[in-house]
Amino acid sequence: MIFETMMVIALCILMLAILANLYRVVKGPSGADRVQALDTIGINLIASIGVFSVLMHTHAFFDLILLIGILSFIGTVAFARFIERGVVIERKR
Repeated sequence: MIFETMMVIALCILMLAILANLYRVVKGPSGADRVQALDTIGINLIASIGVFSVLMHTHAFFDLILLIGILSFIGTVAFARFIERGVVIERKR
């Protein structure tokens, strides 16, 4: 009973963190702040799915955690390259 209550509290705290980062994505003063907030949202989403998986006593969500982790990493690298160079993929002719 206490374990389930702590998991629900952890999910609520992670959702509040996602909302706070969503505010930073919308209101961020620079592109780098927005990219960092999006990366943090990905990490918080992975943690939320992990806590939910433990709460539901299932391993079914582990593939989803890996998928979100990979997509979050690729998205962060793409945004960082865009901020640095102005283009994600350079084409040399």
